[in-house]
Amino acid sequence: MTSPIPAGATLGVMGGGQLGAMFAMAAKRLGYRVEAISDVADCPAAHHADRVHVVSFADASALGQIATGLAAVTFEFENVPVVAARAMAAVVPCRPAPEVLFTTQDRAREKAFLVSHGFACAPHRTVRSRVELQAAVAALGLPAVLKTAAFGYDGKGQRKIESAGDVDAAWDAIGPTECVLEGWIDFDCEISVVAARGQAGEVAVFEPSRNVHSRHILDVSSAPSGLPQPVLDEARSVTARILEALGVVGVACVELFVTRSGAVLVNEIAPRPHNSGHLTIAACETSQFEQQARALCGLPLGSVRQLAPAAMANLLGDGWAAGTPDWPAALAVPGVSLMLYGKSDPRPGRKMGHLTALAPTVEEAIAKVTRARSLACHTAS
Repeated sequence: MTSPIPAGATLGVMGGGQLGAMFAMAAKRLGYRVEAISDVADCPAAHHADRVHVVSFADASALGQIATGLAAVTFEFENVPVVAARAMAAVVPCRPAPEVLFTTQDRAREKAFLVSHGFACAPHRTVRSRVELQAAVAALGLPAVLKTAAFGYDGKGQRKIESAGDVDAAWDAIGPTECVLEGWIDFDCEISVVAARGQAGEVAVFEPSRNVHSRHILDVSSAPSGLPQPVLDEARSVTARILEALGVVGVACVELFVTRSGAVLVNEIAPRPHNSGHLTIAACETSQFEQQARALCGLPLGSVRQLAPAAMANLLGDGWAAGTPDWPAALAVPGVSLMLYGKSDPRPGRKMGHLTALAPTVEEAIAKVTRARSLACHTAS
């Protein structure tokens, strides 16, 4: 294990979105300088980083040159090209390693990793043609979900197939490209577990959060989840073992289905902080972003103890349809905090910020955060 990176050093984050901005805020509180590497100048990280390098992720030479001025580099979204991460890693430590990115940014490779290491997940088949899709449907049955192997998020690149008549339409909508067909899971709920793994292999696992989606986009996350202790123990164990098997140094989130029988199935792995972990900023002794900075720099991981029940509600661009939301009304709800990402174009479905509520019970936290959002955005609660 190498010596910790000292305060005052410059860290790099590949990507300029809100996750990069929140990483920059956390790292700067620990005394580090932060430079973001982005393909656009007007990005959320620009409001908080010391510098933004505007560069194509395909320009390995430029990325290598940028890396010479950094002590270590991480990334804030998994669709960074692996060649870009490798170009940086050839010059400076990159955590998590590019090979973690390589495995998790492609559903087919991710599923193969899960199967090879004995982690339970949905039945699935990789398909590369209409004929292979028809064969996979015959093998798995219906309903099922067709997903692109790469570059899918927030429901993009996904199509549910409910009957034989939907097969061709699904392929026409998503193909021709490598896809994964997943058998339908009649789950009780979706949860996610954010965890950090340090350079010496120590793992700190946050409280699992219960997630509710709307239009395939995370709507509300809350913790504690209220699930039975054996389910929570299994979710934590699976998450820790996945980080160990991947060799993650940094933060990752494992999204899980909990079936009606209490089984825990892995849905996806995100090798970075996660939307569902934003509540850790207000609710935990150490946020997911501070953990990312600590792991990157070789510092001891912080306590993940949750101080109070909490809920986080996403703020999408749809909430600006009637004009600028009424933030004073939202903040008048006791226990509610607001974080806006600094994005100038509030498009429908675009994540513009989030609200977090703390309360004596998780039910109260959910009620508070959804009420605050409805007051701000003039929507029905």
